Amino acid sequence: MVGDNNCIFCKIANGEIPSATVYEDGDFRVILDMGPASKGHALILPKEHYKDLCEADTAVAAKILPLAGRIGAGMKKGLGASGFNVVQNNGASAGQTVFHLHVHVIPRYEGGPAMVSWEPGSADAEVLAQTAKAISAAME
Repeated sequence: MVGDNNCIFCKIANGEIPSATVYEDGDFRVILDMGPASKGHALILPKEHYKDLCEADTAVAAKILPLAGRIGAGMKKGLGASGFNVVQNNGASAGQTVFHLHVHVIPRYEGGPAMVSWEPGSADAEVLAQTAKAISAAME
């Protein structure tokens, strides 16, 4: 097993704990969430342990979004979903509760709830420019 011996998602991703598996390859296991936001809510779990997106191997991370698209397309065709959300939380303040990189693919259905929305704030151009500069400088 590649991963953290104490991580529940490592154990699920590597087949030590049974799951309702939707898809599996050498890098990922995609399972159905035990506490789904909607019927078919899936989790993409890398088999290797990464705490979050910031720690992920770039080759593995590059495969996640195309895989999410394939899973979402399968939800639309197989479950009759009219759309889907792709959600990835990093850190407790962002809602991450299991500290193993994972991506939620949540099917959405006509007449059902949409993803939780937020109230758009506002910022003037100077604040936006300063914020962009602070982020850019920290990335170097």
